[in-house]
Amino acid sequence: MSTFNRSKSINQRTLGVGTPRTASFGSPRVKLTSVSHWFRWLVVIGALFPFSIAIAGGYFYLLPSLTQAFQGFATSKLNDSMEECNLFDGNWVFDESYPLYNASECPFAEQGFNCLGNGRRDEDYLRWRWKPKRCDIPRFNVHDILEGLRNKRVVFVGDSMSRTQWESLICLLMTGVEDKNSVYEVNNHNITKRIRFLSVRFNSFNFTVEFFRSVFLVQHVWMPRHVPRRVRSTLKLDKLDDISNQWVNSDILIFNTGHWWVPEKLFETGCYFQVANTVRLGMSIPVAFRIALDTWASWVEKMIDKNRTHVFFRTYEPSHWSEQSHRLCNMSNIPISEAGGKDRSVFSDTILEAVKNLTVPITVLHITSMSALRSDAHVGKWNGNPSIPDCSHWCLPGVPDMWNEILLSYLLSQS
Repeated sequence: MSTFNRSKSINQRTLGVGTPRTASFGSPRVKLTSVSHWFRWLVVIGALFPFSIAIAGGYFYLLPSLTQAFQGFATSKLNDSMEECNLFDGNWVFDESYPLYNASECPFAEQGFNCLGNGRRDEDYLRWRWKPKRCDIPRFNVHDILEGLRNKRVVFVGDSMSRTQWESLICLLMTGVEDKNSVYEVNNHNITKRIRFLSVRFNSFNFTVEFFRSVFLVQHVWMPRHVPRRVRSTLKLDKLDDISNQWVNSDILIFNTGHWWVPEKLFETGCYFQVANTVRLGMSIPVAFRIALDTWASWVEKMIDKNRTHVFFRTYEPSHWSEQSHRLCNMSNIPISEAGGKDRSVFSDTILEAVKNLTVPITVLHITSMSALRSDAHVGKWNGNPSIPDCSHWCLPGVPDMWNEILLSYLLSQS
């Protein structure tokens, strides 16, 4: 396997019997015994032929589902009415073979996400693997992945959760690279939350893994004219981010958004919504979010080459703040058994609705419910600044690695 090729569905075949050829037995002087012999063979063949058709038809009918069962994989595409396996319906199981890398040895893992490096003493949170109920996610094979990504361009677009997944993927891939110096950030940037563009090149395999910071996906503009004084900025819901032209011509494109679509990041900072030239002061966040996603969907339809680019959208991943205060983390020692309502999100539901009717295939990585169970895996007080706990972001190694394993399993299954 050398490349990730776009998936092609296996259509059911209809096997028909063509017009039978006229049999010729040659000279009319053929002996009766010879005619009888051939006649018996024709009777046998005629009896077996319908049986063969039934077997072949059954094979072609079952082939797609058997292929998925053997590979342990089924995508979450919304136009699939039935799935052999829902990858996102399962449980976390303890696995001593995890973690898959050491964050302290990965130069692209932010220090703030390296919980062990920041003093966390328990290590059990590193050893949980996601197990779907009806299949297995193939074990991570870094050499197959590196070869599959050769000559490709992988692009992540979104907020800091997207950046965490970007860092996770790079650290996973670096475990298979002998010359670590052949992996570098193309502009010599340090990994920080303030940089809008980061690109790490795997020189030996001629591919890049890039991150574009676009927390809303749509344009954010400052101080529009002729608006009430409380409006300091607006989100142009009908305009995609002005850096969106740099997302095209990618081979693998992964989006996320959601964590900034909250009152404290919007209204409390003076940010409101705008459509065309009108500021919509009374528009709710869920309504605005849907308009923004429709704008994104239109951009995908217009700009994305579906014969080249695999498009993914990862759903909202829950935080685990204390119900009483956003200054304390409601963290556990092991994965919890009940999500407590965090397995659903209006943002995730809106994403699922927005991609339904697109002609460009979108694979939704519906990680909301599986992540809701990992209240043990947040950065918490192990972010380098214990006075400000972090109940939103995830330790590395950790939960984002599993998102990437699912992403890579999808790509491998389609190769």
